[in-house]
Amino acid sequence: MKPQKLKKIAAITMARNDEFFLSHWIKYYGDEIGTENLYIYLDGTDQVTPKNAGAAHIKKLPHTDMPRAAGDKYRIGLMNDLARELLKSYDIVIGCDCDEFLIVDTNTNKTLAEYLSGIKIKNTVSGLGLDVGQNMNCESTLDASAPILPQREYALLSTRYTKPVVKNAPVDWGSGFHSISGHNFHIDKNLYLLHFGAVDMQMLEQKAAARGADWLNHLRRRGNGTINAVTNLPARDEKWLRRARILQTFARPIYALDKPGMFGLKRVVKIPSRFKKSGI
Repeated sequence: MKPQKLKKIAAITMARNDEFFLSHWIKYYGDEIGTENLYIYLDGTDQVTPKNAGAAHIKKLPHTDMPRAAGDKYRIGLMNDLARELLKSYDIVIGCDCDEFLIVDTNTNKTLAEYLSGIKIKNTVSGLGLDVGQNMNCESTLDASAPILPQREYALLSTRYTKPVVKNAPVDWGSGFHSISGHNFHIDKNLYLLHFGAVDMQMLEQKAAARGADWLNHLRRRGNGTINAVTNLPARDEKWLRRARILQTFARPIYALDKPGMFGLKRVVKIPSRFKKSGI
């Protein structure tokens, strides 16, 4: 059999004060597509370059404080400009936050690069969003020196993280990579986007404390939505992965027809153990 010809794939992100996740991002995507194909903007000339950056292309930009919406628009503008330039020499660009990891189901027996090279992409493709959280009843504080995924068992099926993070044409992402302006999204049956922003309560508390006592008090009083869900809701089996994919393909919020919906259903799933082979 003739060996599969791999497409040329780049991955891009922008980060600020997030060396922990950025280091994991570099390791994961570097292993999958080559560190030399990673392009990273650091928001602030004071930002520390991760020790494992290797051949990754890193550019430090001056930081400017902005309101959240304006900041989101500014950052995605930079990402769209970068992706547009990279698509002149790359076949595919993956764009996501540094705490987001696009994985391919290990049942395919393919690497991420092999899988993306073999599927038909019509402008963009999405993975099903899994918002991984700490179950406070049975999971301890994250061991930062060990891989993340083997330490966590549960995720909230999240329309917010079913993002069109893969594109092969110079179409524009909306803020946070959540949509593609003027285009539908396509959820692939074997791709998943894992979000780790709520993977550890202690980490969230440290970030909240850095923002001020009011933020920390609010977090301790209200908790975190993802952590609350994975702690208190029953965990479903992986049949719900397929069901969620179907729901999100056909359901649309009235206020955002270019984004997926689930009719308000909130479902927690037990992460398939085979996903832990992803190396994250």
